[in-house]
Amino acid sequence: MIFRLFVLMFVLLAFSSCTQNTDRLKLNSPDDKVELGIELIENKLHYRVLWHGKEMIGLSGMGIFEGAQVDVTGFKINERDSTWKTVWGQFSTIRDHYRELEIDIESKGIKGKLLARAYNQGVAFRFVLPQGQKDGKATLTCDYNINAESNFFAPFAENEPLGPLKLDELSKKLEEIANSEKWNRKKKKTNNQGRALFLPLVVETPGQSYMALLESDLYAASGFGLMNLSIENQTFVSTNEAPLSSEELVTPWRVILLGKTAGDLVTNTLTVNLATPSKLENTDWIKPGLTLWDWRVHGYTANDGFTYGIDTESYKRFIDFAAEYGVDYFLIDDAWYSKVSKGHFELSEKLDLQAVIDYAAKKEVDLMLYYDRHRGEYGDEELFPYYQSLGMKGIKYGFMGTNVPFTRSAIQQSAKSQLLIDFHDSPVPFTGIRRTLPNAITREYCHAQQDSRRAFTPESFLKMALVNAVTGPLDMNNGNFDLTGINTGKRQKGPKKLNSYPSTVVSEAARTLVIFSGLVCIPDAPEAYRAKSDLFEFIAKQPVGKWDESKVLNSKIGEYITTARRAGKEWFVGSVYSQKGGTLDIKLDFLEEGKEYQVNYYEDTEETHCKTNPEAYRIRKGTVKKGDELKAVLAPGGGHCMWIRPV
Repeated sequence: MIFRLFVLMFVLLAFSSCTQNTDRLKLNSPDDKVELGIELIENKLHYRVLWHGKEMIGLSGMGIFEGAQVDVTGFKINERDSTWKTVWGQFSTIRDHYRELEIDIESKGIKGKLLARAYNQGVAFRFVLPQGQKDGKATLTCDYNINAESNFFAPFAENEPLGPLKLDELSKKLEEIANSEKWNRKKKKTNNQGRALFLPLVVETPGQSYMALLESDLYAASGFGLMNLSIENQTFVSTNEAPLSSEELVTPWRVILLGKTAGDLVTNTLTVNLATPSKLENTDWIKPGLTLWDWRVHGYTANDGFTYGIDTESYKRFIDFAAEYGVDYFLIDDAWYSKVSKGHFELSEKLDLQAVIDYAAKKEVDLMLYYDRHRGEYGDEELFPYYQSLGMKGIKYGFMGTNVPFTRSAIQQSAKSQLLIDFHDSPVPFTGIRRTLPNAITREYCHAQQDSRRAFTPESFLKMALVNAVTGPLDMNNGNFDLTGINTGKRQKGPKKLNSYPSTVVSEAARTLVIFSGLVCIPDAPEAYRAKSDLFEFIAKQPVGKWDESKVLNSKIGEYITTARRAGKEWFVGSVYSQKGGTLDIKLDFLEEGKEYQVNYYEDTEETHCKTNPEAYRIRKGTVKKGDELKAVLAPGGGHCMWIRPV
């Protein structure tokens, strides 16, 4: 591990960015472009954020005890610069460089600290209260005074994200949602406690710079639930509560990400830098990868007359394909058991699970298995060791709700049994957890394609790719190749509305790269991929989750995106466009100087259209070098892919 650490004691001449007056402190980022001001006004803490001299967050309040007065009794400035290696992720190594104000505070007779950090890509705040406190509660509050004429975007559970909306429009929309009978049923179903906005809130300012508001390191913030973000008096207000106890109290980090483009927010490393370092001594067993999945294939009939279902023969076909094409995992979803009770699964009569396990072992394909706690409680203490005893490499966990302690415990317990865990059905986002417990491989913090038997549009995808994805890895189930069959209803669990899935097969391939995840779950039948094996190559060649470098080259929320990821000396580039279609300029500035590269292009054709001709594509080859600028032409709802490697 490369490690470099600087601790700079506060010297007035060394840091003109901070005054001697404890009522008004100022901190600059290492590149001096981000300015964080913290002021004590009428014994209440306030802050503001400027970037390149432009006010991003106007004067806003913060505190740890609701309504209580605060005294600042001292402060110091530290600067730290280190580099750490990831177990898996968008980058193989990450630099953690920031300046920090460590402010001594006293409130309600309790002494503590406010930690405020300024990075080149944003700012973060956290309160720390010492051990030995009396009964009571801490309420972490943080306001965000943002230009009301900005465009706001936010996730909306398993639906298309909200936005673009102005502040007044967003406030009205939230009121409308809160009064919706359908949404109130949804909140009850998912144990959602009624927070007004899902995180992150993504902001496009009038000057077209970008921010994201969210939190990080819930893992270390014992007792705190999810950040509740609402609008009060034209200001965004966030709160978390936790009971005081004899243990030290640490709040989650309040995080404000900054970016010149929306894509910059998706590759911003602040949230993982702020997370607690890995708690696992051995991570050799954690293998990100590509997985086949059975759930959306049920009812599909292959050319040889075989129809897929929940049965042994169907699962052997998946395993055969995985072995043939080098797919890492096969994920078995719900209904492999008919009933569950404490410490016991009653297996489905249609499926010989042990035969499938033995067959997968013979073919050297790893298995993952679903668990739905709605259908009965096996008991988590027994569940994870049982899955491990079956030889499973991971668990897909459904319907855990937005319970933070429960989710934290499930990740910890799955790690003890050396199981990857994939959370579904409106889970806790737990931003940054992949650093702390890297077995938390992905989660369905989005609308997964065809979930609830509804398809999403290219526009929905392009919003989720630049909004939901700011929180980290997503399990979105992209990569369908039999689009015509799905649209005509040839699946038991496809969209209920026919012809409602506008996409192209090249767009589907590109999406598997664009959406970052430690587990890329592709939902189509083996025969659909085999029929387009030349296009499937782009998916199969990706070293899922094991990226050295990631960039978003083009981005506009709801309209288009281009993502480039490097593994070793190879680059994979994927682009997706809305139903307007269009041309994207892709500058190959990221290639190495003086080298020639071979490139495979996977493209829409002139006849391709997401609604009328979704499966038309072409593949061609060429050579490129650093500095070349390509024009990628994308059909309506289409995509464009490149696999680039040195000659």
